[in-house]
Amino acid sequence: MQPLPASQTLRALLCSAALCLAACATSTTFTSTWKAPGAQGINPAGKKIAALVLSADEDRQRSAEVYLATELTLRGAQGVAAYTLIGLGHPTLEYARERFREAGVEGVVVMRLVAHDQQVIVDPGGFSGSAYGTFGSYYSSYGMSVSYSTGSVQTNTEVTIETLIYSLSRDKLIWAGTSRTSNPEGLQELVSEVADAVSAEVAKQGLTAR
Repeated sequence: MQPLPASQTLRALLCSAALCLAACATSTTFTSTWKAPGAQGINPAGKKIAALVLSADEDRQRSAEVYLATELTLRGAQGVAAYTLIGLGHPTLEYARERFREAGVEGVVVMRLVAHDQQVIVDPGGFSGSAYGTFGSYYSSYGMSVSYSTGSVQTNTEVTIETLIYSLSRDKLIWAGTSRTSNPEGLQELVSEVADAVSAEVAKQGLTAR
């Protein structure tokens, strides 16, 4: 069987869960969110929810799914890394559906990297202090108000993540959001911060309890 393209697998593959995440990350903000019309509040406690991360890097996919599954479990669900059920890569929709059904998965939380932007800010350094346009003003102020900076280089990182929550039992997308996280220290922190932010947002929209 030919595997489906990643984009089709993402949307068709899964169908639903409620993110049971809580507490908002200060460096993560949303650029857009969407809630299914008429979607009711969902209690994910005790329900098996698969954590699926779409990535071309299988090692990062495996690690990120474990981190996301842990976040789900910490918040009351039975989080399970999707790769432990359907393997890595992008299996066919039929295969994924069957494996999830056999495992009793009721919903899926999907995360996908949309963009990874870096901006390098360079401070060249130099003299600062009072005006010293003439020799006299410079000589008089030397050692008092004139200083020299060696400069610095700073890199700001912005990571954009798409998060989707599907209900498998309803075969329906429940919630979607695109977020930006500033300067995450690593993959685990990134997943945790986005999970926290999603938790607070879906609770605010009435899908889960805080």
